[in-house]
Amino acid sequence: MRLAAGARVLLEGPGPFVMGVVNVTPDSFSDGGRFLDAEDAVAHGMRLAAEGADLVDLGGESTRPGSAPVPDADQIARVVPVVRALRARGLSLPISVDTTRAAVAGAALEAGADLVNDVSGLAADPALGEVVARASAPIVLMHMRGTPADMQSRAVYGDVVAEVASELGEALARAAAAGIAPERVVLDPGIGFAKTAAQSVELLARLPELLARFPGRGFLVGPSRKSFIGQLTGAQVADRLPGTLAAVTVCVLAGVEIVRVHDVGPARQAAQVAAALRGASPGRGEVTAPGPR
Repeated sequence: MRLAAGARVLLEGPGPFVMGVVNVTPDSFSDGGRFLDAEDAVAHGMRLAAEGADLVDLGGESTRPGSAPVPDADQIARVVPVVRALRARGLSLPISVDTTRAAVAGAALEAGADLVNDVSGLAADPALGEVVARASAPIVLMHMRGTPADMQSRAVYGDVVAEVASELGEALARAAAAGIAPERVVLDPGIGFAKTAAQSVELLARLPELLARFPGRGFLVGPSRKSFIGQLTGAQVADRLPGTLAAVTVCVLAGVEIVRVHDVGPARQAAQVAAALRGASPGRGEVTAPGPR
């Protein structure tokens, strides 16, 4: 995988790469309010880097099921100071801004962010694609139906893999129409977004099939602490690390290049072991640590 913003190479190599999550929000499902204060968010971002994150994802709007939209000005006020402060502290890792809004993305990219993570797959704000294209920035296009407020009512599929693939293809068409270079696009099947627990599990189990529909395309998956883990195990959000690591392992074995997680250190170890297993062959007498680090 090679992902560049302009001439700057952000990620290069087979991976796996670990994206650490910083929710600068009062109401995210897993850690809402913990990092709403900019100082706390910056400290958490630096901590994720120290734990081995390859990139950091900042979001100023919760996308949990049932959440309401946050005005652009509020998202900018939450995210941009954190981007600037992380750069001032010397963070050299790529910074992603998790937003569906063109104004938020533009402000964050200008402040020092490198890429955009759009849970709507360029469906929410037509101007976002143009902002990304002008900046020569990469973008993650996630699959979702509707909005976080109503998405779970739209989790109706005949074949979840086929329909997610078809709708990701529509997102790719929107990116191309906006002028975003194909090599700057990463796809995300959207675990838990307009998906029941059973559908999320099926998507994870059939990841090789989904990836095969997009040869040469980079993939990101974010299974961290998701509700399907709670429904399978009964674990509350704070106790879903073991389930998250199981899902991370499945993702890496399937060939996913980027995993988006809250617990970077444990997830990185799981991803490295899974990558070694994926690359193992009979009779090998040595083990080589995968990934860029």
